[in-house]
Amino acid sequence: MPRPTTKQELLTAADNQFEKLFALIDAMPQRNQTAAFCFDTERAGKEAHWARDKNIRDVLIHLHEWHMLLLNFVNANQSGEAKPFLPEPYNWKTYGDMNARLWEKHQSTSYAQSREMLKNSHKAVAALIEAFNGDELFTKGFFKWTGGTSLGGYCVSVTSSHYDWAVKKIKLQIKALADADK
Repeated sequence: MPRPTTKQELLTAADNQFEKLFALIDAMPQRNQTAAFCFDTERAGKEAHWARDKNIRDVLIHLHEWHMLLLNFVNANQSGEAKPFLPEPYNWKTYGDMNARLWEKHQSTSYAQSREMLKNSHKAVAALIEAFNGDELFTKGFFKWTGGTSLGGYCVSVTSSHYDWAVKKIKLQIKALADADK
């Protein structure tokens, strides 16, 4: 999937990957949607998220929380409040710790709530993207507060690219469940 470089490509990729994610989940039996991940996390990858996320709810909440980071970042800066994308005290070297805190925050969130939260925040991010034109989204440095990247780059990262990450993780779970049923 090529990285979007226009507003329409961004909206299309975000919606297509979001629909793909939920089509994959919704094709699973209900019991599998809420089951603990059973794939081999050591063989899946070395990144912290393989050990962090224990089920689909955790993945959905992760996506939702990153939507909220984007929404808060854009809304604050558009209102004149200088705010970095990652909240204090985190930075791009320590964001794994932030992800762990977000995971902890939602351990009592139900699977049904996580689905609803993600669907709502996806709609809010799509509306946010709609509010900007192509130059505002994809011209690097158009907004001083985006630093050396573009606003669209942030949007791609928290939508289509992140949804693709989630799809890959859920596909591993589906394969592991199918192998366990053999």
